[in-house]
Amino acid sequence: MTIEAVEQAQQEQVQEPVREEPVQAQEPVQEQAHETPGAVSLWRHRDFMLLWGGQTISDIGSSVTQLTLPLVAVLVLHATTFQVGLLTAASTLAFLLVALPAGPIVDRAAKHRLMMWCDLGRMVLTASIPIGAATGLLTLGQLYVVALATGVLSVFFAIAYQSYLPVLVGKNELVDANGKLGTTQSFAQLVGPSLGGLLVSLVGAARAIVTDAGSFAISALSLFLIRTPEEKPTPVTGEKRNLRAEIIEGLRFVVGHPILRKVVASTAVSNFFGSITMALQMVFLVRVLHAAPWVIGLVMAGSAVGGLIGGLVANRLGKAIGTARLIWVPALLFGWTGLLIPLAQPGWSTILVAVGFTLLMVIGVLYNTSQVSYRQTICPPALLGRMNASVRWIMWGTMPLGAALGGVLGTYFGVRPVMTVAALGDWAAVLFVVFSPLRKLRDVPEA
Repeated sequence: MTIEAVEQAQQEQVQEPVREEPVQAQEPVQEQAHETPGAVSLWRHRDFMLLWGGQTISDIGSSVTQLTLPLVAVLVLHATTFQVGLLTAASTLAFLLVALPAGPIVDRAAKHRLMMWCDLGRMVLTASIPIGAATGLLTLGQLYVVALATGVLSVFFAIAYQSYLPVLVGKNELVDANGKLGTTQSFAQLVGPSLGGLLVSLVGAARAIVTDAGSFAISALSLFLIRTPEEKPTPVTGEKRNLRAEIIEGLRFVVGHPILRKVVASTAVSNFFGSITMALQMVFLVRVLHAAPWVIGLVMAGSAVGGLIGGLVANRLGKAIGTARLIWVPALLFGWTGLLIPLAQPGWSTILVAVGFTLLMVIGVLYNTSQVSYRQTICPPALLGRMNASVRWIMWGTMPLGAALGGVLGTYFGVRPVMTVAALGDWAAVLFVVFSPLRKLRDVPEA
């Protein structure tokens, strides 16, 4: 079979899951509603700017906690390598436990309101850590509970968020919107660790988490001020009212899609090995490289420059080289750049960690901007929640497994060797998309 024949067959297959979808008759109405906001520049789109601003503040707070929470475990509670690995696993375990049922729930719910309640819940949970430290009652058990419960709310928020964005901005603006959100997320990761490192030095690791609690409050307020009407969830009847049937419907769409299933498999494997590195990175910086908290903050902040660059160029690069290539070409480089991190030694060579994370962030933002926009585009509106839930369950469900394994392997074999093997495994994940029909396309086909 020629390449052209493969591409034509591929495009025809991509259409099949959508044609079989029972809500097909509603798509003209949905599409018209989605195109209207696209006529307005996102810079003049009031509600998108509110969402964007609130998420920027929230991302800064979360970046502070991403740095300070494991530091609370290491510096305040003197956790072992295995215990730090469990803490990392707890923060991602929610995707494995609740992502699938969360999809149908999000599809049935008012996504805008659900996001506000998730922000308020996370505000209360994160605030409990500095309160526990101030009263002398803080324990590792509390950190595990907060990490898991916050993770559950983050699952619902993330699924609702990705399902709500096409309603807010329209399909034609999704790549631009995701690029802008990715850019400021990287900006938050630039500012957050620096701020976190400074706060840890000034007030201690536990008190620094107050920043995150405040950021969730601001995000909830920005969501409250959004006025774009949200369409009522499509009522379900008969078998589809059964939660299990709806979960299977979302999984069937993902697994049955010839391109999406390859992208999801590649990301899931990459996340598994990446979470091994994530579980060990703070132990590596503190106990192997003997880096001070402010140095750790600068290293993590410096790496976010890469994500900022990736977000700024994602839209133009996708138009220049093609959206399909923007998925698999950056992924080819992912594992090799990760090898720079375990090469670092105490002293000035710690900069290798910053360089490695910087390159990983450039690649990660380019990859995620393209693949997230793609799956938002191809999925029927009524299935967005279930599709996003299924994707996140598979992609993120591997992370707690990798984090827990990283803690065990790091304890018995050493942090540096395990991080090296994890980087090689991360590179192998790209084989799913390289050896797929995606490699033969310039742009990903739309539904």
